[in-house]
Amino acid sequence: MKYQYQTLGTCSKLIEIETVVENGKEVIKEVAFTGGCNGNLQGIGALVKGMTPEEVIKRLEGLKCGNKPTSCPDQLSKALKAIIK
Repeated sequence: MKYQYQTLGTCSKLIEIETVVENGKEVIKEVAFTGGCNGNLQGIGALVKGMTPEEVIKRLEGLKCGNKPTSCPDQLSKALKAIIK
């Protein structure tokens, strides 16, 4: 499945997520951010491939960027929470 999530409070403006079912579990196939720190966000996308949404949420939820109350990784966790609801 493919999903899009409009971010709030970050330099990135959009997160595109693709998931697939492997061995009976939904896992992340691809994550792409529009805007933000390109190298860092490509790294996050590469690191979460193959993980379940729940695993990613557990690791990234609540991370902050400087003085902001959120971050691109935190926004990814919010996007994944919306997907699994």
